[in-house]
Amino acid sequence: MLRTHTCGELNISHLGQTVTLCGWVQKSRDLGGTTFIDVRDRYGLTQLIFNTDTDATLREKSRELGREFVIKVTGNVIERASKNTKIPTGEIEIAVTDIEVLNAAKLPPFLIEDETDGGEELRAKYRYLDLRRNPIRNNLVLRHKMAQEVRKYLDKLDFIEVETPVLIKSTPEGARDFVVPSRMNAGEFYALPQSPQTFKQLLMVSGFDRYFQIVKCFRDEDLRADRQPEFTQIDCELSFVSQEDILNIFEGLTRHLFKTVKGIDLGEVPRMLYSDAMRLYGSDKPDVRFGMQFVELNDIVKGKGFSIFDNAELVVGINAKGCANYTRKQVDELTEWLKRPQIGVTGMIYCRYNEDGTLKSSVDKFYNEDELTNWAAAFGAEKGDLMLILAGGADKVRKQLNELRLEMGSRLGLRDKNTFAPLWVVDFPLLEWDEESGRYHAMHHPFTSPKPEDIALLDTEPGAVRANAYDLVINGTEIGGGSIRIHDRGLQSLMFKHLGFSPEEAQKQFGFLMDAFEYGAPPHGGIAFGFDRLASIFAGLDSIRDVIAFPKNNSGRDVMIDSPSTIAEAQMTELKIKTTV
Repeated sequence: MLRTHTCGELNISHLGQTVTLCGWVQKSRDLGGTTFIDVRDRYGLTQLIFNTDTDATLREKSRELGREFVIKVTGNVIERASKNTKIPTGEIEIAVTDIEVLNAAKLPPFLIEDETDGGEELRAKYRYLDLRRNPIRNNLVLRHKMAQEVRKYLDKLDFIEVETPVLIKSTPEGARDFVVPSRMNAGEFYALPQSPQTFKQLLMVSGFDRYFQIVKCFRDEDLRADRQPEFTQIDCELSFVSQEDILNIFEGLTRHLFKTVKGIDLGEVPRMLYSDAMRLYGSDKPDVRFGMQFVELNDIVKGKGFSIFDNAELVVGINAKGCANYTRKQVDELTEWLKRPQIGVTGMIYCRYNEDGTLKSSVDKFYNEDELTNWAAAFGAEKGDLMLILAGGADKVRKQLNELRLEMGSRLGLRDKNTFAPLWVVDFPLLEWDEESGRYHAMHHPFTSPKPEDIALLDTEPGAVRANAYDLVINGTEIGGGSIRIHDRGLQSLMFKHLGFSPEEAQKQFGFLMDAFEYGAPPHGGIAFGFDRLASIFAGLDSIRDVIAFPKNNSGRDVMIDSPSTIAEAQMTELKIKTTV
C-alpha cells in the first residue's frame, strides 16, 4: 500500500506516529510562514501543516499544490493548536516531512464541496468529479449498505441469488422495450428485460423455491425524477406461498433495512384496499404521513341550484386544518396552480370556518350558513379550518384532489422526509381499460392471478375482477409491487384471451412459459422492490439520480460519455440495419 492510514482514520491516540497518507488536495491556506492543506480521500479529511522554520523548501513546494492535486505525504502526527470538533481527525494534524505529487490536476469546473456552485448539467458532465463530493459519495455508501443487508436478510431465509439473461425476447405488454440487433441472426432483435418476470417464474417451475436478484432492468419510457431508462430491482419469487406469506416476509425485509441502515424501528405496516386508497386519497400510492382524507359531499350539496355541483358526478373535498386565515390572494394563487395543464382543474370552491364561528364560502349565493354548517360537520372542520372542494367526473376529480392534497401537505410542512409512513395497498383491479387501444390491459402484468372468487367475472364484468396483487408504498412513493402468479396453462390462456391475444399470438410470445406450466408448476408469487427509489427515500432525496453512480438526464442521455450516439457505417452494414432519421 502507498499509505499507512486513510485520511479519516487518525486521531489523538496516534500522536507521535510517523504516517503516510494519499489523497486529493481539498483546499490550501497560506498564513505567513505556515501553509495548511486539507487532504481528502473517501474516508475523510486530514489537515497537513508546512512551516518555513521547519523546512522552507518543503513549504514552498506545498504552495504549488492546487485543488484536486493527488498527493502522497509522510509526516508526524501532532496535536492541533486550534481543534475542529466537527470532524473525527479534528484534534490532530500532520507535520509533513516529505511530499510527492502523484498527479497534478486542472482547476475543477465547480467547487468539490458539500455545497457546490456547480449546476446539475455541469455536474452531470463531470460526474466523476461530482462523485468526489461527500453528499453523493455518502448516497452510494448508503446504497451499498442497503444491498448488503438485503442479501443478509434473504440468505437467512434460504433465498438463492440467481442471475437471469439480459438479452431476451421482446414482448408486447408493459413499457417499450430497448432492442438490440443480432449480427448472427440478421433482421432479428433481442430485447433488454423490463424485469426478469418470466425467468423467475421458470425458476419456480425448476424447483428453486426461493429466488432473489439485485438486477438491472430497462424500460424505454418518458423520464422523470424517479425514473431512469435503466434501473435496479430487488427481484424475488417464492413457491408454495400465499399473499399473506409474501407480505409478512417483505414487510420484515423493509423493517430490517430501516433498523440496520437507519436505526429506525418501523413497526407493523398497515394495509389498505385499493378501493379505499382511491376513495380516501385519489391515489393507489397515498402519502399517509398526514390525514386530510377526502370527504364526498354529493348528498349534502346537490339540488341547491348550483349547476357545477348539480351536474358533477362527484363533489369531493379536503379540510386544510388551520388555513382559514388564507387570504383571497392565496386562495386565488392555489386555484391557478390547480388550473395548470398538468392538473386541469377549471375552478375550486372553498369555505372558511372563521375563528368567530361564522362560515364564509365562495358560493354563499347558493348556500346559507345552516347548509355550510352541514359541510363543516361532514369535514369534521373546526374554527380556523379551510375546506377546499372540487367537482367533476369521479376518476378525474379524485386525481386532481390528490394533487391538491399533496400540495397542501407540502405547504403545511406535513411531508417531513425524516418521517416514514409505509403502507401495503392490496386487491388491485386485475385489468384496466385503455381508451386508445379499445381493450383491457393488465394493471400489473399478464401473469398476475385473479382472486379465485372473481374468475367467473372475467367473461361478464372484467373491470370488476380483483387481482392477488399488492404494492408497498412509503411516503406516497411506490417502493415495490408484486402478485400471486398464474401457474396453470388453462387460466393463463384465459388471461391472454381477455387481454386481446389470439391463441397463436399468445403461443408465439409466451408459449415457452405456458409449455412449462404443463410440467408441474408449483403455486408461486413474488415481489420486486425499486431499489433506486428505496435508496433515495433512505437518503432523503426527491430524485433517484443521486443514488445512481452514473445516471441519465431527462432526455435519457449520459452527457458525460455523450450517449446514445451514432455508430460507424461499417457496424450498421454488419448488423444489416438502416436508419430513416
